[in-house]
Amino acid sequence: MTSPTTLPPVPTLGTRPASGSNPSRAETREQLSRASYDLLVIGGGILGISTAWHAAQSGLRVALVDAGDFAGATSSASSKLLHGGLRYLQTGAVKLVAENHFERRAVSRQVAPHLANPLTFYLPVYKGGPHGAAKLGAGVFAYSALSAFGDGVGHLLSPSRAARDVPELRTENLKAVAVYGDDQMNDARMALMTVRAAVDSGAVVLNHAEVTGLRFTRGRVTGAELRDRVSGEEFGVNARLVLNATGPWVDHLRRLEDPGAAPSIRLSKGAHLVLKRTAPWKAALATPIDKYRITFALPWEDMLLLGTTDEEYEGDPGEVSVTEKDIAQILDEAAFSVRDNQLRRELMTYAFAGLRVLPGGPGDTAKAKRETVVTEGRGGMLSVAGGKWTTFRHIGRTVMRKLQELPGHPLGDDFEPVSTLPKRLPLPGVANPRAVAHRLLVDRPAPGPRMAADTARHLATHYGSLAFDIARLANEHPELAERVHPDAPEIWAQVVWARDHEWAETADDVLRRRTTLTIRGLDTEEIRAGVRGLLDQR
Repeated sequence: MTSPTTLPPVPTLGTRPASGSNPSRAETREQLSRASYDLLVIGGGILGISTAWHAAQSGLRVALVDAGDFAGATSSASSKLLHGGLRYLQTGAVKLVAENHFERRAVSRQVAPHLANPLTFYLPVYKGGPHGAAKLGAGVFAYSALSAFGDGVGHLLSPSRAARDVPELRTENLKAVAVYGDDQMNDARMALMTVRAAVDSGAVVLNHAEVTGLRFTRGRVTGAELRDRVSGEEFGVNARLVLNATGPWVDHLRRLEDPGAAPSIRLSKGAHLVLKRTAPWKAALATPIDKYRITFALPWEDMLLLGTTDEEYEGDPGEVSVTEKDIAQILDEAAFSVRDNQLRRELMTYAFAGLRVLPGGPGDTAKAKRETVVTEGRGGMLSVAGGKWTTFRHIGRTVMRKLQELPGHPLGDDFEPVSTLPKRLPLPGVANPRAVAHRLLVDRPAPGPRMAADTARHLATHYGSLAFDIARLANEHPELAERVHPDAPEIWAQVVWARDHEWAETADDVLRRRTTLTIRGLDTEEIRAGVRGLLDQR
């Protein structure tokens, strides 16, 4: 890691919010307090965000709040994949895989091509492994057929050919490699762009706003009491219907409605490691560990992402973390197919863990379906949890359909049915990222320096066409065109953009979710202080 003494100077200019910036927190609190909403969504993970987006598209008055940051928990702690679910073919869930493929391709091709990118997967077949080459070859062919061969035809590859694309592939006892295609993303960026889409459709959103109690009218839940964790201010929101989309905390909120509410979910912890890469990777590895589990080695954000674990979790969701046992397990499982040189602990830059929400009941969490659970409480609050990232739009539509069909029609009838909404409405910034990167490189400001190629690519694939606004900000304030850290592509203009347009309130909001600096292991104290300084200038 670069020594802090070589860091570029932190901008100290008095950059004020530009026109078109988000309302202040005080203005948002005032708006939430004074209006009455059709739907209050509690929980700013991707499930709540997607529901708020679709509800706002339907013409409903929607409010969305979260006790932490948007995508601050599980939604930014995933394997960063949009995938059909190859392992589901083993259980005969052909229809599920086809539906997942449909959603994956809709997101990566029409909804957010600027935030998702295709990724080739190599599935190594070792002597004595849990699956044979013929079985996996047939499996990846069927998998690609279920996506209408849109990512090529699943096939077998020779070990020598695969090793050219993945130099760190372990070739001892390697019999063959099965090949298939999926997509990957930066999950935090995808979630934030969906928040922006919800706001563009009319939703009012506030992060770092903790629910301290529920409001009741004649025994029905009709809103919530909240505390702004940034200012300490207390306020309330009235709503005709409240949706509990708090993920791992869903039962906690259900008990605010009904202290005797029985548990509805169970939790499974998934841990991941991030390492510096020792060589270029042109494909990802998906290595079978046993009949049901696969371990991933994914090239992501110029690094390598390893994981994941899958074990039942019964602790406080807010305390979930990566343990030494998790690290050892992930590295040991990765070693089935990745050479030791790439798995040295000194290459680790970050580790994170998230909690999968599964239906309550017995059984191995690794074999459990990622189903969406919807329950209605005694006070009429709807609680929804579970599902997977790939189908986030489908889950949002499904929840909206359930809300619209509730007995008594608590949302009324004056809205657009979800069935009539656009099927592939793009997220903000939709554009061809290669074209955006090219424009950023050739549109050289006079007399300013040309943008670095890695910064242009980073902006294009994290903001799409909105990257031009960030570049304009950097051109107007040259200090903001400097890199935040020499070893990362991010520039200081992204911090100001996160402050004014992406609801960033803390250094972690910026460094962990709006940029990749924490994951790269580059969030030094000096950088954190600089970020806090710019956030304080709002």
